Amino acid sequence: MNANKRLEIFTRLRAQNPHPTTELEYTTPFELLIAVLLSAQATDVSVNKATKRLYPVANTPQKMFDLGVDGLIPYIQTIGLFRTKAKNAIETCRILLEQHQGEVPRTREALEALPGVGRKTANVVLNTAFGEPTIAVDTHIFRVSNRTRIAPGKNVDIVEEKLLKFVPNDFKLDAHHWLILHGRYTCIARTPKCWNCMIADLCEFKQKTPLPTNV
Repeated sequence: MNANKRLEIFTRLRAQNPHPTTELEYTTPFELLIAVLLSAQATDVSVNKATKRLYPVANTPQKMFDLGVDGLIPYIQTIGLFRTKAKNAIETCRILLEQHQGEVPRTREALEALPGVGRKTANVVLNTAFGEPTIAVDTHIFRVSNRTRIAPGKNVDIVEEKLLKFVPNDFKLDAHHWLILHGRYTCIARTPKCWNCMIADLCEFKQKTPLPTNV
């Protein structure tokens, strides 16, 4: 895909949604960090339901740490892998309290040192909480990048590298949100809604089978 096509794609995405953000509900960097940690292999909807119960009780590292693993589990047990996530969250709180004065660190190295926090989670926090032009490649962004040919790659690291290289600078800060929302609601996994896609004429994906008439 050439640079002019990419520019037009992101111009259209921005025109439709000028101020995109995550669908996870949060008010502080700590709340975002915990929400993203909980969201692995879970939907944002399920995480939001859990944090609506959790955050009124424990929305700081100290309050959550005081709950302990057994105290945290009842709030998040509707989310997949909740036992492991509870352990990671409590250990993360301990590290934040002991090493970062209870604040969420603003460097990738420090974020990725937290239990359960990988590159994708760190990218989300750096971008959404701190305004860094990072791009967290999840399954939706990986799919959209490969289908459209905006940034094709065999794995998430290659796709992230290409997105950071090819996305025009003016769009880089919000690219993560536009692409994930596009993949979540339009460029869906099984049957992409090409008939309702604002960038269909720019996309290089070729539908292998006719779209069903009842979509």
